[in-house]
Amino acid sequence: MKIIFMGTPDFAVASLDALVNAGFTIVGVVTAPDKPAGRGMRLTESAVKKYAVEKGLTILQPEKLKAPDFIAKLRSLEADLQIVVAFRMLPEIVWNMPPMGTVNLHGSLLPQYRGAAPIHWAVINGEKETGVTTFRLKHEIDTGGILLQQSFPIGEDETTGQVHDRMKEIGSALLVETVKGLAENKLHEIEQAGLATGVELKHAPKIFTETSRIDWKNKVDHLHNLVRGLSPFPGALAVLDDKILKIYSSKKEYAAHDYLPGKILSDGKSFIKYACEDGYIHVLDLQLEGKKRMLTEDFLRGYRINSL
Repeated sequence: MKIIFMGTPDFAVASLDALVNAGFTIVGVVTAPDKPAGRGMRLTESAVKKYAVEKGLTILQPEKLKAPDFIAKLRSLEADLQIVVAFRMLPEIVWNMPPMGTVNLHGSLLPQYRGAAPIHWAVINGEKETGVTTFRLKHEIDTGGILLQQSFPIGEDETTGQVHDRMKEIGSALLVETVKGLAENKLHEIEQAGLATGVELKHAPKIFTETSRIDWKNKVDHLHNLVRGLSPFPGALAVLDDKILKIYSSKKEYAAHDYLPGKILSDGKSFIKYACEDGYIHVLDLQLEGKKRMLTEDFLRGYRINSL
């Protein structure tokens, strides 16, 4: 079986590496074009490209997925199957090209959490469980027939970053199992329509700045989940001394109090906490606008809070 792999970030590297180590023939790797990054705006390669270069794999970096020269090159590779992990939305001329179609690895238990940020939203919503799904691509995003799924628990204090790191390994193993099943003609697709009937579907749209703003009128559990769901990127946004404060880690404290939501309390040495509806959110890991990210204790050694 000849496979074309499509992906860009580190999450996708785990899957590509698993396929290579399983002995599958990767005839091409499609990834994002090199982009300027950093202070010097130097051209930076994607994580997938760096891996593909190390392994000597054929690399394609199209600006436009419908470009005639890219389509011709893709056809010339004569792949039996295409695999997509954390890549762009594909036009039909691409995903419908190989005889065995195109398989996508998605970071949720479909049909739940369709969209661009499934890990973030599962954590933000306080889910106790998530998982990975392999499915065949079709016209509507994340709606194709399910091939395999694997669930796993989310810890009470786990961040999106921590779930991401576990998921990429679980997902890569499931992808290998999927490809083996397809090669042996042992898998049968399950249509998502049947699984979605009579069920409230939760969605996973792209995270915007407004999503990241903390409203301290909410309850402790909601706010703690928001903080860990936005960690390490983009970070939950609060305000300290009229400056933007990114919060990456928090601790819950349930307590009755008479403070207004958003009231800041601190001993100036070891803790910063914000009042909310049913208690406080302790800030453990933060970054104040114009400063480096650091633990609260380290931050307070060199900063005096004016808004106490």
